[in-house]
Amino acid sequence: MVTRARLKSILTGLALYMMAAAIVGYFGVNAYTGKYGLNARQELDQEIIALTSELAQLKRERARSEQRVSLLRSEKIDPDMLDERARFQLDYVNPHDLVRMNLPN
Repeated sequence: MVTRARLKSILTGLALYMMAAAIVGYFGVNAYTGKYGLNARQELDQEIIALTSELAQLKRERARSEQRVSLLRSEKIDPDMLDERARFQLDYVNPHDLVRMNLPN
């Protein structure tokens, strides 16, 4: 009788330790591979780096576009820029221009 009670207490303790280990293991695995785990953090850091470089490129492109637009403002219009944009948009070529066509080989 004493052996059964002792065996039951040992198995109960062992079962509690196993459940605790399973719970700790579950949270440990999710801390590493879960949606907000260590792997996800590394992927977010890489995405942040890529988006930061894309933002810098877009800012440079916007600065160039704003500079070109400022040349077309009425108070300081650049005639060459106006002529270039008008020719490009209207597909116009001056009869005195030299046109060179590159044909594929």
